[in-house]
Amino acid sequence: MTASLTWGLLGAARIARALIPAIRAAGGEVTVLGAREPDSARVQAFAREWGIGRVGTYTDVIASDVEAVYNPLPNDAHLPWTQAALRAGKHALTEKPLVLNAGEAQALADTADETGRVLLEAFAYRFQPHVARLREIVASGELGEVRAFRGAFGFPLTNPDDFRWEADKGGGALYDVGCYPVSLARLLLGEPQRVTAQARWTPGGVDLGLSGTLDFGGALASIDCAFDWGPAPTQRLTVVGTRGSLEMNGAFESHNASPLTLRVRTESGERAETFAPHNGYAAMVAHVQRAARGEEQALFPPQDAVRQARVLDALFAAARERRTVTVG
Repeated sequence: MTASLTWGLLGAARIARALIPAIRAAGGEVTVLGAREPDSARVQAFAREWGIGRVGTYTDVIASDVEAVYNPLPNDAHLPWTQAALRAGKHALTEKPLVLNAGEAQALADTADETGRVLLEAFAYRFQPHVARLREIVASGELGEVRAFRGAFGFPLTNPDDFRWEADKGGGALYDVGCYPVSLARLLLGEPQRVTAQARWTPGGVDLGLSGTLDFGGALASIDCAFDWGPAPTQRLTVVGTRGSLEMNGAFESHNASPLTLRVRTESGERAETFAPHNGYAAMVAHVQRAARGEEQALFPPQDAVRQARVLDALFAAARERRTVTVG
């Protein structure tokens, strides 16, 4: 049986409510919580709710004896605190986007390499069974040669105080939800050569909505994301090839409470494949723990996050400069 890891948690973000039970489901345990204001009533109540015995600052987590750190802080805090965790000998699971540009991603990748620690960008959707099936269908050639990929992810962000409205904290729709269809396009098609994009900007310089095209050579991928779609979140995927197509709602779900359905159409007819509820967060944490123990190779090494960041960088440049940008 896989030995569990002890984990430290940076902050009491909403996403932590998904990760704490996932860590426990994978056999690990959160033993220390770090916060900007560790003595605040909200942080203390959060610690009591989740049975976390030690509460301190972010620095206290880094200095503690935990083996791994989960970092769901605002995006601008991913680089400094993840780098500190790695240098302190901890494995690191950091929320997407890993950092704010490819240079920062390479710096973290270098630190992970130097320290020999596991570093993973927390795209939990990648550990869902339906994603493995999508990759299998595309790789099998059942759809022929892929010509078009369309991925859309958006929702109504109504809290005016959310950090995702702040440019200096790495806010915006592309970083928050557009990164998912970019990630999945790369999983299915490889690395894009060039991109174009347009965006709707807030007065503060945050992308309220962004639409982009990724050129993979033989295939074009379009991605759409926004913070003002409603009334409910939208997640849609379409892949079209020379011999067939597939469609799916909920393709970027990390923990589906109800079944998800994938529909495939080819010259042989139409079929639906259903995927039962599954906790991708727990599967992701279990993978980090096995990789940390040397029981398996990392499925998504830090260089994958570097390549992801290069595409996001190119999309932002294309949207701001209104030109085609080669992915560096």
